Amino acid sequence: MTGVASPLQYGDPPSLGPFVIQARLRVGPAGLVYLGQAPDGRAVSVALLTRGAAFDAAARDRFVTGIREAVPERGGMRGWVARRSARRTAVLESAPPVLAMDVGPAPWVATPYVPGRPGAERFLEPVLVGGTLIGERHGPDFVPHWIADRVPAVPAPPRPKPPPTETRRSVVVAGAVLALMLAMLSLVVWLVFGRAGEEADPARPLPPTMFVPTPPPVPVSPVPREPTPSPSPGDSEPGSPAPEGGDDGEGEPI
Repeated sequence: MTGVASPLQYGDPPSLGPFVIQARLRVGPAGLVYLGQAPDGRAVSVALLTRGAAFDAAARDRFVTGIREAVPERGGMRGWVARRSARRTAVLESAPPVLAMDVGPAPWVATPYVPGRPGAERFLEPVLVGGTLIGERHGPDFVPHWIADRVPAVPAPPRPKPPPTETRRSVVVAGAVLALMLAMLSLVVWLVFGRAGEEADPARPLPPTMFVPTPPPVPVSPVPREPTPSPSPGDSEPGSPAPEGGDDGEGEPI
C-alpha cells in the first residue's frame, strides 16, 4: 500500500453514501482507501473492497464482521466475538470510530481522517488470511484467487423512483371521457355502416300519363279582295300642290 494521496482513476466511485470521494489514499489486495469529504465538510477515510474480495463471500464476511464488532452496542460494549481473545480485543480497541457503513454486495466503511493515524484501512486487515487457521499460523500461506484484482467494487446505482401515479379522481375522469368517446365512435359507425344494410323505402310511383287527342289543324283560306286601281300619271298625288291656274282663275293673296 501507499500512504500518498493520488488522483482518482477510471472506475473509482464519485461518492459513497453521503461522502464525496476526492482522492486515493491506499491501494491494497483487499481493498482501496479513499479520502472523502462529509456533508459537514470534515475529511473522512473510506475503505472499499476490491471487486474480487466483494465476490468472495468469506472475505466479504470477514470485512463486515470487523466493522460490526467495532460499532458499540447499546450497552456501550462491543460484540461478543470481540471478547473471544485479548489479541482481537486489542485490535478492535485501536480501530477508529465508524461514521457510516454499508454491508451490501459492495461493502464500505467510513472513519474520521487524521493524518498520521490509522483510518479505515484497519478494517481491511482481517480480509486477508494466512496459514491453515488451526491455532497459530502453520503451514503454507493461503493466497486467494482475487489477490491481483485492484478494481473497486462500485456499489450499484440506486433504484429509480417509481413513476408518479395519478389520483383516483383523475383516473375516474379519464375513464368517463374515454367511455364517452367510445360511445360516440360506436354511434358514428352505426350511422355509416348500420343503416346501409336496411331496406330503403320504395319510391312512390308517378301518376299515369294521360294522352288527349287533339284535332288536326284546318288551314284557313284567305278571303278574295277586289283589286285596287293604280293611280294614273295625270292625277295629282295627295299632298302635292295644286296647279297655278284654276277654273275660277282666282287665287288667294300671298
